[in-house]
Amino acid sequence: METGSAKAREHWTPGIGAYLALIVAILFFSGLFLNVEGAKWLGAFDFTTLGGKFGTIKDAARATFLGEGGTGAKAGFLFALSLVPTVMLALGLLEIFTHYGAIRAAHKLLTPLLKPLLGIPGRCGLALITDLQSTDAGAALTKELHDEKQIGKKDVVIMAAWQYSGAGLINNYFAIGSALFVSLSVPVLVPLVLMFVLKFVGAAVVRLVLATVYKQDFQHEK
Repeated sequence: METGSAKAREHWTPGIGAYLALIVAILFFSGLFLNVEGAKWLGAFDFTTLGGKFGTIKDAARATFLGEGGTGAKAGFLFALSLVPTVMLALGLLEIFTHYGAIRAAHKLLTPLLKPLLGIPGRCGLALITDLQSTDAGAALTKELHDEKQIGKKDVVIMAAWQYSGAGLINNYFAIGSALFVSLSVPVLVPLVLMFVLKFVGAAVVRLVLATVYKQDFQHEK
């Protein structure tokens, strides 16, 4: 039997605190504070900065924390293990933002945008925003939403399509793509915006396929 407190939470309307928590979460996970010219201190409020990175062992050109010549399953396991702190940080922060109502505020604000475009509820917004910086953290947040039955399998597939296309977009674009910036004949932000838009196009195509070709696979979902 559902308790009175559970019912109250179900009908709870986000207040100003919830929207402030959502704004902080978006700024924190979006990468907007990463390497801000003239205001490097803002990086202290950025997810990637707090996640940090490993240093090198011996010669940086030849060795990492995997050791020189590390190959096979052991190297793969150590690499996977290195992702744990970032994912744990993301999940821990998500619990804090959820406590202050950020997820419910995101659901209320982003559903009018995400529902028509991708057919997914607004509560998926934070997972998508997180993916712009960290594919692993974005995937972890998506899994948690599904485990808590806040989204269905169809939503997960659509979100995966959005996340897989240009995964870790902001982080990878400025970390790896920066080597090509001098060769660009357009402003640096143009390719970034184009890739961001194409993420929605790809997810929309997947949504269309699921609603037609694979419609029977999701007929029992609400």
